Amino acid sequence: MLPSTQFEIALSVALYTEWQSVLTRAEHLPPGASVENANGFLRYLASIAHLQDVHFLWRPFLRDPDDDMVMECAVASGSQYIITHNVKDFKRAPELKVNAITPAEFLTLLRIKS
Repeated sequence: MLPSTQFEIALSVALYTEWQSVLTRAEHLPPGASVENANGFLRYLASIAHLQDVHFLWRPFLRDPDDDMVMECAVASGSQYIITHNVKDFKRAPELKVNAITPAEFLTLLRIKS
């Protein structure tokens, strides 16, 4: 599935460091996976992602500053979607022409388009 001709991952430096901080926590590691495994996966994602500079900050726009960082990357990159399990945290996203959808919804969209 990755890399894909159907979509591109947009990533800012700030978003990458947030992913690294969260995904290397012991409670987020899959059974048997190490911090090194998580960092390796994140480096792979960064290698195939579009590195997006963010020149305009929309803060505060959402309730959580970490969510604002995601929103800013999406707007700056012209993304249609933010893929998240926390759709409720992005209720205002459509105001900036971005839709927050779940991973399952995104996979359904990919199946429909292929």
